[in-house]
Amino acid sequence: MDQQSQDYLEKFLESLSYSKRKQYQSFSSDYFCNDELNANLCAELIRSGEKTATCSLKYWYDSGTEPIPIVGHLQVVTNWSGKPVCIIEIVLVSQCQYSDVTEEFAQLEGEGDRSLKWWKKAHWDFFTQECKSLNIQPTETMMLLLEQFRVVYKS
Repeated sequence: MDQQSQDYLEKFLESLSYSKRKQYQSFSSDYFCNDELNANLCAELIRSGEKTATCSLKYWYDSGTEPIPIVGHLQVVTNWSGKPVCIIEIVLVSQCQYSDVTEEFAQLEGEGDRSLKWWKKAHWDFFTQECKSLNIQPTETMMLLLEQFRVVYKS
């Protein structure tokens, strides 16, 4: 975590009671998406409370490339340039096949028109590109890790 995000996190943690602060043991800092336009858009959607969920290929966690998200984890959400926008807390982690993502989850993701149809198209395109870079084939049965979160701090 860079110094700017660390300072932002510390400001939040210092605002909590000692016992509440000790409940948090897992921290990170990052932007969402893989391009500047969408990273900045997602950061604002999260900050405003419109986006309360995200998902990723379970492959990343099974391969050991990324640590598995856990309930209670705090993430400093940044824009593309690394400026902290807010802090989220993961409240639910689950998994399902791409084909089993629900309309409700698509709405929680808060992107596009929030429909499952829009979600499926946008995420198929995104996961296809990820799979291509990993030399794996995207399928309707590819496993996803779903995360739901809430904003706990913004300044």
